[in-house]
Amino acid sequence: MTAKLIIIGMGGHSKVAADVARRSGYELLGFLDNREPAVPHGAYLGPVDDFPYEEHRDTQFFVGIGSNAVRQKVAGRLAARGVEFATLIDPSAILGSGVMIGSGTLVMPGCIINADSRIGQQVILNTAATVDHDCVVGDYAHLSPGVHLAGAVQIGALTHVGIGASVIQTVQIGARAVIGAGAAVVRNIPDDVTAVGVPAKVIKTNS
Repeated sequence: MTAKLIIIGMGGHSKVAADVARRSGYELLGFLDNREPAVPHGAYLGPVDDFPYEEHRDTQFFVGIGSNAVRQKVAGRLAARGVEFATLIDPSAILGSGVMIGSGTLVMPGCIINADSRIGQQVILNTAATVDHDCVVGDYAHLSPGVHLAGAVQIGALTHVGIGASVIQTVQIGARAVIGAGAAVVRNIPDDVTAVGVPAKVIKTNS
Protein backbone atom coordinates (compact mmCIF):
# COMPACT_ATOMS: atom_id res chain seq x y z
CA MET A 1 0.00 0.00 0.00
CA THR A 2 1.35 3.43 -0.97
CA ALA A 3 2.22 5.65 2.00
CA LYS A 4 0.31 8.93 2.18
CA LEU A 5 2.08 12.20 2.95
CA ILE A 6 1.15 15.78 3.81
CA ILE A 7 3.85 18.47 3.83
CA ILE A 8 3.87 21.41 6.24
CA GLY A 9 4.85 24.67 4.51
CA MET A 10 4.56 25.92 0.94
CA GLY A 11 7.88 27.67 0.39
CA GLY A 12 10.80 26.61 -1.74
CA HIS A 13 12.00 23.97 0.71
CA SER A 14 8.63 22.21 0.66
CA LYS A 15 8.70 22.17 -3.13
CA VAL A 16 11.97 20.22 -3.16
CA ALA A 17 10.74 17.93 -0.37
CA ALA A 18 7.66 17.18 -2.46
CA ASP A 19 9.83 16.10 -5.40
CA VAL A 20 11.86 13.81 -3.15
CA ALA A 21 8.64 12.36 -1.71
CA ARG A 22 7.23 11.59 -5.16
CA ARG A 23 10.47 9.95 -6.30
CA SER A 24 10.42 7.91 -3.10
CA GLY A 25 6.97 6.51 -3.84
CA TYR A 26 4.75 8.57 -1.52
CA GLU A 27 1.22 9.61 -2.42
CA LEU A 28 1.36 13.36 -1.78
CA LEU A 29 -2.03 14.57 -0.56
CA GLY A 30 -1.14 18.25 -0.33
CA PHE A 31 0.31 21.03 1.78
CA LEU A 32 -0.57 22.87 5.00
CA ASP A 33 0.47 26.47 5.58
CA ASN A 34 -0.89 29.28 7.73
CA ARG A 35 -0.84 31.55 4.68
CA GLU A 36 -2.45 30.45 1.45
CA PRO A 37 0.22 31.04 -1.22
CA ALA A 38 -0.53 33.23 -4.23
CA VAL A 39 1.03 30.62 -6.51
CA PRO A 40 0.68 27.19 -4.82
CA HIS A 41 2.80 24.28 -6.04
CA GLY A 42 0.27 21.66 -4.99
CA ALA A 43 -3.06 21.16 -3.27
CA TYR A 44 -3.51 23.64 -0.41
CA LEU A 45 -5.20 21.91 2.54
CA GLY A 46 -5.50 24.86 4.91
CA PRO A 47 -3.75 26.28 8.01
CA VAL A 48 -1.37 24.11 10.02
CA ASP A 49 -3.11 24.38 13.39
CA ASP A 50 -6.64 23.87 12.06
CA PHE A 51 -6.04 20.54 10.34
CA PRO A 52 -7.83 17.49 11.86
CA TYR A 53 -4.72 15.37 12.44
CA GLU A 54 -6.66 12.84 14.53
CA GLU A 55 -8.65 11.89 11.42
CA HIS A 56 -5.48 11.13 9.42
CA ARG A 57 -3.67 8.51 11.50
CA ASP A 58 -2.87 6.62 8.29
CA THR A 59 -0.98 9.64 6.93
CA GLN A 60 2.60 10.72 7.56
CA PHE A 61 3.66 14.36 7.79
CA PHE A 62 6.81 16.20 6.83
CA VAL A 63 7.84 19.66 8.04
CA GLY A 64 9.08 21.33 4.87
CA ILE A 65 10.29 24.57 6.47
CA GLY A 66 13.84 25.78 5.87
CA SER A 67 14.31 27.81 9.06
CA ASN A 68 15.78 25.57 11.76
CA ALA A 69 14.09 27.39 14.64
CA VAL A 70 10.67 27.49 12.97
CA ARG A 71 10.97 23.85 11.92
CA GLN A 72 11.70 22.90 15.54
CA LYS A 73 8.73 24.87 16.83
CA VAL A 74 6.27 23.45 14.29
CA ALA A 75 7.56 19.88 14.70
CA GLY A 76 7.16 20.17 18.47
CA ARG A 77 3.53 21.24 18.15
CA LEU A 78 2.77 18.41 15.74
CA ALA A 79 4.54 15.83 17.90
CA ALA A 80 2.29 16.87 20.80
CA ARG A 81 -0.67 15.97 18.58
CA GLY A 82 0.74 12.50 17.93
CA VAL A 83 1.57 12.82 14.23
CA GLU A 84 3.98 10.44 12.50
CA PHE A 85 6.87 12.15 10.72
CA ALA A 86 8.18 10.89 7.40
CA THR A 87 11.91 10.64 6.71
CA LEU A 88 12.56 11.54 3.06
CA ILE A 89 15.68 10.18 1.34
CA ASP A 90 16.10 10.84 -2.36
CA PRO A 91 16.73 7.65 -4.36
CA SER A 92 19.96 9.17 -5.73
CA ALA A 93 21.49 9.55 -2.25
CA ILE A 94 24.21 7.10 -1.18
CA LEU A 95 24.19 5.78 2.40
CA GLY A 96 27.07 3.80 3.85
CA SER A 97 26.88 0.93 6.31
CA GLY A 98 25.76 1.71 9.83
CA VAL A 99 24.28 5.11 8.96
CA MET A 100 21.45 6.23 11.26
CA ILE A 101 18.94 8.91 10.23
CA GLY A 102 16.35 10.44 12.55
CA SER A 103 12.67 10.94 11.82
CA GLY A 104 11.57 13.96 9.83
CA THR A 105 14.95 14.39 8.13
CA LEU A 106 15.33 15.23 4.43
CA VAL A 107 18.25 13.87 2.40
CA MET A 108 18.23 15.64 -0.95
CA PRO A 109 19.51 14.51 -4.37
CA GLY A 110 23.20 13.71 -4.70
CA CYS A 111 23.96 13.46 -0.98
CA ILE A 112 26.51 10.97 0.32
CA ILE A 113 26.55 9.81 3.94
CA ASN A 114 29.42 7.48 4.74
CA ALA A 115 29.79 4.65 7.24
CA ASP A 116 28.59 4.96 10.83
CA SER A 117 27.48 8.59 10.63
CA ARG A 118 24.48 9.66 12.69
CA ILE A 119 22.01 12.24 11.42
CA GLY A 120 19.49 13.64 13.92
CA GLN A 121 15.79 14.39 13.69
CA GLN A 122 14.34 17.04 11.37
CA VAL A 123 17.71 17.67 9.71
CA ILE A 124 18.14 19.08 6.20
CA LEU A 125 20.94 17.60 4.13
CA ASN A 126 20.68 19.79 1.08
CA THR A 127 21.64 19.03 -2.52
CA ALA A 128 24.97 17.19 -2.97
CA ALA A 129 26.08 17.60 0.65
CA THR A 130 28.61 14.98 1.74
CA VAL A 131 29.05 13.57 5.23
CA ASP A 132 32.06 11.34 5.74
CA HIS A 133 32.49 8.47 8.21
CA ASP A 134 31.59 8.75 11.89
CA CYS A 135 30.08 12.23 11.72
CA VAL A 136 27.28 13.38 14.03
CA VAL A 137 24.76 15.98 12.84
CA GLY A 138 22.46 17.27 15.57
CA ASP A 139 18.68 17.67 15.48
CA TYR A 140 17.24 20.51 13.36
CA ALA A 141 20.58 21.29 11.73
CA HIS A 142 20.86 22.30 8.06
CA LEU A 143 23.77 21.49 5.76
CA SER A 144 23.33 23.67 2.67
CA PRO A 145 24.03 22.55 -0.92
CA GLY A 146 27.58 21.41 -1.51
CA VAL A 147 28.66 21.30 2.13
CA HIS A 148 31.44 18.78 2.82
CA LEU A 149 32.13 17.25 6.23
CA ALA A 150 35.32 15.22 6.64
CA GLY A 151 35.48 12.25 8.99
CA ALA A 152 34.28 12.39 12.61
CA VAL A 153 32.93 15.95 12.43
CA GLN A 154 30.25 16.97 14.92
CA ILE A 155 27.57 19.54 14.09
CA GLY A 156 25.42 20.85 16.93
CA ALA A 157 21.64 21.07 17.03
CA LEU A 158 19.99 23.93 15.11
CA THR A 159 23.26 24.87 13.38
CA HIS A 160 23.23 26.12 9.79
CA VAL A 161 26.24 25.44 7.57
CA GLY A 162 26.21 27.68 4.50
CA ILE A 163 26.43 26.67 0.87
CA GLY A 164 29.79 25.24 -0.22
CA ALA A 165 31.39 25.26 3.24
CA SER A 166 33.93 22.59 4.18
CA VAL A 167 34.82 21.20 7.61
CA ILE A 168 38.05 19.27 8.21
CA GLN A 169 38.19 16.01 10.14
CA THR A 170 37.28 15.81 13.86
CA VAL A 171 36.21 19.46 14.11
CA GLN A 172 33.28 20.20 16.41
CA ILE A 173 30.77 22.96 15.63
CA GLY A 174 28.47 23.93 18.48
CA ALA A 175 24.71 24.30 18.67
CA ARG A 176 22.83 27.18 17.03
CA ALA A 177 25.93 28.29 15.14
CA VAL A 178 25.95 29.79 11.64
CA ILE A 179 28.79 28.96 9.25
CA GLY A 180 29.08 31.27 6.27
CA ALA A 181 28.94 30.25 2.63
CA GLY A 182 32.24 28.93 1.31
CA ALA A 183 33.87 28.84 4.74
CA ALA A 184 36.71 26.46 5.54
CA VAL A 185 36.31 25.32 9.14
CA VAL A 186 39.66 24.09 10.48
CA ARG A 187 39.15 24.52 14.23
CA ASN A 188 36.31 24.03 16.70
CA ILE A 189 33.48 26.59 16.69
CA PRO A 190 31.50 27.25 19.90
CA ASP A 191 27.74 27.47 20.41
CA ASP A 192 25.71 30.52 19.34
CA VAL A 193 28.21 32.25 17.04
CA THR A 194 28.59 33.12 13.36
CA ALA A 195 31.88 32.15 11.68
CA VAL A 196 32.92 33.04 8.12
CA GLY A 197 35.97 32.98 5.88
CA VAL A 198 38.97 30.86 4.94
CA PRO A 199 39.90 29.76 7.51
CA ALA A 200 36.61 30.38 9.31
CA LYS A 201 36.75 32.91 12.14
CA VAL A 202 34.05 33.93 14.61
CA ILE A 203 32.71 37.39 13.71
CA LYS A 204 29.78 37.73 16.12
CA THR A 205 27.67 36.16 18.83
CA ASN A 206 24.17 35.23 17.70
CA SER A 207 21.41 36.89 19.70
